Amino acid sequence: MSISRAHVYVYGVVQGVFFRASTRDKAQSCGIKGWVKNCKDGGVEAVFEGEKDAVDKVVNWCRKGPDGAFVTRIDVCWEKYTDEFNEFSIVY
Repeated sequence: MSISRAHVYVYGVVQGVFFRASTRDKAQSCGIKGWVKNCKDGGVEAVFEGEKDAVDKVVNWCRKGPDGAFVTRIDVCWEKYTDEFNEFSIVY
C-alpha cells in the first residue's frame, strides 16, 4: 500500500462553479482525506492524502474540474504524508 499527499493549486474559472463541493465529493468517493478552499486570488487550493492511486485520480480530476469550470493551470506539490486528517472538508 502506497500512501501520498498532494498540495494542489488550481487556477482559471474555478470559483462560483461548485469546484469546492465537487472536489469534496470526488475526494470522499475515492477515500481521500484533506481539505479544499477558495483563495483570494480566484484560485482553489486543496490538500489530498490517501492511497497514491486515489490521490492521483483526484489530482487528475482537478485538471478539468466540474462542468462550468475552466482550468488554465494546476500546480501540484508532492509532500510528506502526515495522516493529520479524519475526513475531507471544505475550509471557509
